[in-house]
Amino acid sequence: MDKKVSKIKNGLRGWLEIPADKSISHRAVMFSSLAKGKSLIKNFSNGQDPLSSLKVFQAMGVDARFIDNRTLEIISTGQLTPPSVVLDCGNSGTTMRLVSGILAGQNFNSVLIGDESLSKRPMKRVIEPLEQMGAKIISTDNHAPLNIFGQQLLGIDYVSRLASAQVKSCVLLAGMFAEGKTSVTEPYISRDHTERMLKYMGADIISSGKTVTIAKSQLEPQIIEICGDISSAAYFIAAALIVPQSKIILKNVGLNPTRTGIIDVVQSMGGNIKILDKREVSGEDVGDLEIEYSELSCCTVAGEIIPRLIDELPVIAVLATQAYGDTIVKDAKDLRNKESDRISTIVKELRKIGANIEEFDDGFVVHGKTKLTGGAEIETYHDHRLAMSMYVAGLVCEKEILIKDFDWVNISFPEFCKCFENLIY
Repeated sequence: MDKKVSKIKNGLRGWLEIPADKSISHRAVMFSSLAKGKSLIKNFSNGQDPLSSLKVFQAMGVDARFIDNRTLEIISTGQLTPPSVVLDCGNSGTTMRLVSGILAGQNFNSVLIGDESLSKRPMKRVIEPLEQMGAKIISTDNHAPLNIFGQQLLGIDYVSRLASAQVKSCVLLAGMFAEGKTSVTEPYISRDHTERMLKYMGADIISSGKTVTIAKSQLEPQIIEICGDISSAAYFIAAALIVPQSKIILKNVGLNPTRTGIIDVVQSMGGNIKILDKREVSGEDVGDLEIEYSELSCCTVAGEIIPRLIDELPVIAVLATQAYGDTIVKDAKDLRNKESDRISTIVKELRKIGANIEEFDDGFVVHGKTKLTGGAEIETYHDHRLAMSMYVAGLVCEKEILIKDFDWVNISFPEFCKCFENLIY
């Protein structure tokens, strides 16, 4: 499906409840499947990626069913059963990398596959530490499919070169089935949804600075309420900041400190954003956000903030086109290993509509403020975040743009267009 996007004349107005957090939805279905008893997951994401995680665990004997549109009931023995089919992770890197850690310590063998895009993404980052724990994994040059031969694992102290929540989570989940303690130390603290939810469900886990340590644990079933996804909120935050006459409120947004880098960047650029009614729900910080059109200035995004906004960097590039001065993004080389090479693709597609942006090995620089001309056909490269970022850019282009294969947004945010339509008057 191709999507035409035109300039908004009267601003974005109103309020919106942000759909469920994808990262937390993945973990909720995985960890509930490992808990003995009945768990209830409220506000489960209907994105294709979390549904891939759900199907993987159903294939391993977990009784999971929707009791209404967004409430998922999971009944588990606490033990997974050998799958009779290969486990299809679809487009979801989170599914493949986290499930690898769980499967490595089981008493059966399994095979993880993914779609064409996922099969190109690097898996060495999780295979390497798992093999140090005693896992046996056969891959195709460190890419999917992954043939995992369940083994008895031993705990390790792993020092990761990457600040990656997927790597950290994979090792910690393997550590739940390993003899002894397992620790993961990162160069910077990546998103900590895994640690928070494991603790909420009774795991023997401790965080200290950049290091997290876990021992063999049996999880307890819980009621888990999933907050709105700040990565999904980022597109509405950016749009309200750059579309004149806009003022919106986003409700029930996850404000986990390891994910709020986008708010820090917006504030450093002079953006008008306020946090309202901050609270805690199921171990996560949650609140409402009020955003208003603002005159923005440039900033530098680098170092330890990068893991806190890695998924938001494409839309930050769009935001930077409407900020005065040179906005620099660096230390973000891992963007090249996402659904697309997000450094190369965002630079190429923004240039098509008149942005003044240069590519670096580990990031880019945007020279602003620029009037975006539009009038171009935009490629999405099977990348949902690129598609949504270019939609936001289209809202301020002088001429209509056409985004090809826009239905890739269904991977994380099927309601994306409808949500924007509710704010346009």
